[in-house]
Amino acid sequence: MKFEITTSGDFKNSENWLTRLLTKQPSPELRQIGSSGVSALSNATPVGETGETARGWSYVVSKTSGGWEVAWYNHSHPETYANVAILLQYGHGTGTGGWVPGRDYINPAMSSVFLEASKKLEGTLK
Repeated sequence: MKFEITTSGDFKNSENWLTRLLTKQPSPELRQIGSSGVSALSNATPVGETGETARGWSYVVSKTSGGWEVAWYNHSHPETYANVAILLQYGHGTGTGGWVPGRDYINPAMSSVFLEASKKLEGTLK
């Protein structure tokens, strides 16, 4: 039994898509995604006595060697050496030797933001 496989055409469509991908600057979309993330994190952060941690979220959009990125930060409680948002997420020891268990609030809050971001960014690359 003999098999023969032939192909025709070129990679023009793929090359054009990759070129658009390299030159695309999604920073307006990333700013919108960043803002959505701040809202989601602020709403999901456990509110203590002051609510300062919930109000402390921000984001930064920056260009990297591989493209663009958005990063979220919490700058609340500058008087402490530790990031309070992370202490709430993973738990922490107390000054008297006790332990306060963490509460996973970041991952559930950001899952819908990441899903929306993937849909939004996929649409900008077409």
